Amino acid sequence: MTATLTPRPAQTSPEKKAPQKKVRLPLKYRLNRFDVKASPYLYVAPFFILFGLVGLFPLGYTFVVSLNKWNLLTGPAGFVGLDNYVTELNDPFFWNSLFNTVSIFLLSAVPQLIGAVLIAAVLDQNIRAKTFWRMSVLIPYVVTPVAVTLIFSSAFDEKYGLINNLLTSFHLDPVMWKTETLPSHVAIASMVNWRWTGYNALILLAAMQAVPRDIYESAALDGAGAVRRFFSMTLPSIRPTMIFVIITATVGGLQIFTEPKLFNPTTATPGGPQRQYQTTVLYLWDLAFNRQNFGKASAVAWLLFLIIVLFGVLNFLISRRIASTEARVSKRRMARRLTEYNRNKIS
Repeated sequence: MTATLTPRPAQTSPEKKAPQKKVRLPLKYRLNRFDVKASPYLYVAPFFILFGLVGLFPLGYTFVVSLNKWNLLTGPAGFVGLDNYVTELNDPFFWNSLFNTVSIFLLSAVPQLIGAVLIAAVLDQNIRAKTFWRMSVLIPYVVTPVAVTLIFSSAFDEKYGLINNLLTSFHLDPVMWKTETLPSHVAIASMVNWRWTGYNALILLAAMQAVPRDIYESAALDGAGAVRRFFSMTLPSIRPTMIFVIITATVGGLQIFTEPKLFNPTTATPGGPQRQYQTTVLYLWDLAFNRQNFGKASAVAWLLFLIIVLFGVLNFLISRRIASTEARVSKRRMARRLTEYNRNKIS
């Protein structure tokens, strides 16, 4: 018996769709689409162009100068590679200037930020003549740094200064503000605090004004006092602004120059007779314009730049760690409250 094979029907291929013709938009719509895409970049382009000219180019050119033996008058005298960096890292004057910079920065930044937060908290309250007091704290910032330094230099004079006269009137020994290390750092830090505390206070005040008042009223109804509301609600709400203020204070504090330069203009050595308050920028200026060694001065500038970047990264990591810790604590607190609420509901 033979099996008959039936032929399979041939598979028909699906019909191919006709290619759709692209509709060419009118010129008006194409220009409108290009404007929407390109106009934001055109608006921000002037900033980046100026930043490249006055920021990135000098930074790169300074790095090139740091790799050469470069005199102020005669110009480049040969490629030396990283010898300028090695020489400065082995120079005790560089480490002395770095110690002075960090010491003055800590003595100025910490009290400055604490005072700014307290002043902002006071100005955030419903007090009389709020506009007058808010404008008054900005007056020290308006005064030029040269005038501030000359006034404080006269007040901290070791023989005829106001501060030592007040100390002797209370039968206390006068302090050698311009000779000893720690007193000179305190005096210079007081100038920085006097000038920048009000400025930072206004920035923090603007952040405090943006906090919704409803949460304060709810917390007050729950029995939270003014101190509890400040630490539990105000400070966490202004954390981004606090980070901004801390970073700007760090950058400005590590670049301090005018105050130590004019603190004792009678001394021949910038930063005191024994360089007891010579900061890194002042040491850089001494290398460039007194010793006419632009190569080493550029190397110090780049070392200071890397130190500032390191401080900025540390501030960012610490602030992020604090934020994540507070977030975990708030989640645990919320979970605990939900558990207590469910227990009370069941009972």
